[in-house]
Amino acid sequence: METPDQIRDRLLARFPGASVAVVANPGPAAQHSLLLGSGEARAMAEFLRDSPGLRLDFCSNVTGVDWLDREVTDVASKTIPDPAGGPPKLVEQRTKRLQPGYLEVVYHLYSVELRHGPVVLRLRTGNRSDRVAVPSLTPVWRSCEFQEREVFDLFGVVFDGHPDLRRILMWDEFKDHPMRKDYVEPDDYEWEPTPHADVLAKARRHYPAAAPAAKEEPAP
Repeated sequence: METPDQIRDRLLARFPGASVAVVANPGPAAQHSLLLGSGEARAMAEFLRDSPGLRLDFCSNVTGVDWLDREVTDVASKTIPDPAGGPPKLVEQRTKRLQPGYLEVVYHLYSVELRHGPVVLRLRTGNRSDRVAVPSLTPVWRSCEFQEREVFDLFGVVFDGHPDLRRILMWDEFKDHPMRKDYVEPDDYEWEPTPHADVLAKARRHYPAAAPAAKEEPAP
């Protein structure tokens, strides 16, 4: 099985000028992934499916990730002259900046034919508000269809070219996307038919106050 760096190099050789980057995973699994630019994503997906030596013919999983605005630190190295006349010194410059939020779609690919994988792909939206579209990969791997609908439903990612993009878990009139990190659930527990556990405490806030018990009059 080729490494993510080798697959990236194959994609860049086939699609010069395309946006392809390896995203390192610092965790114990070290399952690195490939971040694809939206412009060539579907063509690159077809290449990964059809290319000899890869034959990534099965997409097992599609999921969404919500990245909020966050502060990141850029580190750059710079040489400065030594006032004492010694050799130049290498120093690090750290600059903090605000990284705007975005939504991400993650695909796990395998080759049933060649029995290898996974290869992990990532697609990113432009932001979390009005630039939330990415190309659908359902035309490449049919197993993406319901899973992309789930990401659309719960995260709000719009999949251009999806054959049947509509909600799959929430009802059509439902507002917002429940898996967003800033999602605020509605306080509608008065409609809960069988409240229990934490839901019971929320539902009780809507129950009518109990009427005060009537006082008994003393016997004459």
